[in-house]
Amino acid sequence: MNELRINGERLWASLMELANIGATPKGGVKRLALTDLDRQGRDLVVGWGRAAGLAITIDQIGNVFMRREGSNAALAPIVTGSHIDTQPTGGKFDGNYGVLAGLEVVRTLNEQNITTEAPIEVAFWTNEEGSRFVPVMMGSGVFCGAF
Repeated sequence: MNELRINGERLWASLMELANIGATPKGGVKRLALTDLDRQGRDLVVGWGRAAGLAITIDQIGNVFMRREGSNAALAPIVTGSHIDTQPTGGKFDGNYGVLAGLEVVRTLNEQNITTEAPIEVAFWTNEEGSRFVPVMMGSGVFCGAF
């Protein structure tokens, strides 16, 4: 098997494009959960997921799951991801990197025509930072049954 490498330039470009949504004058990002800016970020990332051929589902609290099927649909998916909401004075990479790195892995697998046995899902959770609504980690907490 050839050595797989993600496209680092594409990942960087994706990170920078998402960071433009809610960009602050000092180089940070303010994209609070469930605001218009959060919606713009979600729409952007979901668009990238669709372009990569992923099936998009959104649960009852707004968590987004972007799924790439594997050869054995009976297997539980391998899930990766994070969040794209920020603190009021957030950084460009917190959360975003986890989501977009997962998406970049899927893009690379697609380009190399590699089929995984298990499905892969790239998830991003709603209100992980908790800067607008309590509790923190609300989306992942609902998903796990904690709330």
